[in-house]
Amino acid sequence: MDDRAAITENRRRIAEALAPDAKLVSLAQIHSPIVHVVGEGWDTAKHPEGDGMATATPGIALGILTADCAPVLFADAEARVIGAAHAGWKGAFGGVLEATVDAMESLGASRARVAAAIGPCISQTNYEVGFDFRDRFLEQGGLRMRKFFVPSGQEGHYRFDLAAYVAARLAALELASVEPMGVCTYPAENGYFSFRRTTHRGEPDYGREVSAILLTE
Repeated sequence: MDDRAAITENRRRIAEALAPDAKLVSLAQIHSPIVHVVGEGWDTAKHPEGDGMATATPGIALGILTADCAPVLFADAEARVIGAAHAGWKGAFGGVLEATVDAMESLGASRARVAAAIGPCISQTNYEVGFDFRDRFLEQGGLRMRKFFVPSGQEGHYRFDLAAYVAARLAALELASVEPMGVCTYPAENGYFSFRRTTHRGEPDYGREVSAILLTE
């Protein structure tokens, strides 16, 4: 089975595991704040650029691909509106989380009822960054951003807490709840794909996990 056929089969299995006749939707993710509202006429064979989705259409599964970035799934059970966002540092920094909630509200959701779950992502222990990366956050949010960074032990380098940063952005939206999964993608024994681990090992390629949410009938 070639790569394309394997991907098609994996997508079929994901949709089937969620519900009979579920349609799995995903995007060409570009670490942006671009969010799409997905409806019945959506062509699942196409993957437009973007990093967030929202829908009020039953049977559509919103799928986010990650390999260290944070997948965030949203639901307003009362309004029957769901959302999903790909929140790497750049997307979260640029506002993809806020834009996803805005898109959900355009479909009738209320942020006061929205529950958010942060899926597996790289932990602070394994996410080393340079001073220029840290300074970008300080320039945007001032000294309050310091809490997301700790010295790595190497001069001019820090360890960044992506999950905590994402959780803080979500908390600022005053959602009903925010629940981090608290699982790191970097250690191979955890069973997740990791871009950073693959890069450090000099391996040729890396896979991606899918986090998905489905609105049932």
